[in-house]
Amino acid sequence: MWITYVAVAIGLFFAMNIGASGAAAAMGVAYGSGAVKQKRTALVLVAIGVFLGAYLGGGEVVKTLGSGIIPSNLLTVHLVIIILLSATLTLFGANLLGIPLSTSEVTVGAVVGVGVAYEKLFVKNVAVIVSFWVIVPLVAFAISWSAGYFIRWLERRDARWKGTGSGRLHIVLTALVIIAGFIEAFSAGMNNVANAVGPLVGAGIMSTDSGVLWGGLFVALGAIFLGGRVLETNGKKITNMSLLQGATISFTGGALVIVASIFGLPVPLTQVTTTAILGIGTAEHGFRLWQKGIISKIMKVWIVSPVLSLVVSYTLVKLFFEPSPYTIVVLAALLIATLGVRSLYQMIQEEKRTTIEDGGGI
Repeated sequence: MWITYVAVAIGLFFAMNIGASGAAAAMGVAYGSGAVKQKRTALVLVAIGVFLGAYLGGGEVVKTLGSGIIPSNLLTVHLVIIILLSATLTLFGANLLGIPLSTSEVTVGAVVGVGVAYEKLFVKNVAVIVSFWVIVPLVAFAISWSAGYFIRWLERRDARWKGTGSGRLHIVLTALVIIAGFIEAFSAGMNNVANAVGPLVGAGIMSTDSGVLWGGLFVALGAIFLGGRVLETNGKKITNMSLLQGATISFTGGALVIVASIFGLPVPLTQVTTTAILGIGTAEHGFRLWQKGIISKIMKVWIVSPVLSLVVSYTLVKLFFEPSPYTIVVLAALLIATLGVRSLYQMIQEEKRTTIEDGGGI
């Protein structure tokens, strides 16, 4: 019985971290622009949004993560702990290294890792999910890019559209940014709460209704008590963005994630928002913005997030439930080879830099 409580505790702790990292960022534009002046007010709005999103619309994504990737009869309490622990450890390790990973992709990767270990996987469903990890960010970019040109035309025609000064238009834009942030928080609740409670529901530890209720509550608590630093960071990053641009980004990301959630598709809100920002930036500054390496960063996060958690969950299953000395040897060899290649590459790069600095070479 105690093992069930452990699984629930890990899931709810994971939910709090989701609220602290991803959900809190939803009100970054509103807080950074001054539309919401108090940090606590911004966090409370996020908490209300994510809870309502989870409770009113989080059920479909919960079902996908609970039974749409691997058979639900495969999920035991022990495997649920493996899945949640894999996702949590992967995110924790990435946070220590300063690598931003997608919560949705990490969780899906952990579930797939268990399915691969037992050779029971709904490959077609996984292919659909992965394809939408590409499609949805591309759509976000296209929408925000198109909207960016219209916004630029409006702001050049009348500077008041930038949200400067006071007056009725400024009030409307301020309200628009707050509403957009709330919608983004709502979408985070619909989509991301399933990452924490989906495996619990799939194993029959919780019902779908109780899962979205408790998951939504703990994501909301995480946003309020642990999300201040993330809100501060995101708020400072967007201060050079106009109110209309910020509202467009939040509306675009939130709306697309809500649509994906209705169809039960777990999608990375962070990457959807990032590509929306890239679309606005491209409309404003041109494609030279892409030279900053943001595309390669998005691609690396997209690949590393699910693959890393897949390997962790697969390894834990093979170590504790399906022990195979051959598999363990292969995994250890793969880890050593990866670290060796990375170390060798760094040594080669260092030698090149030393040669150039010393004036050597041809």
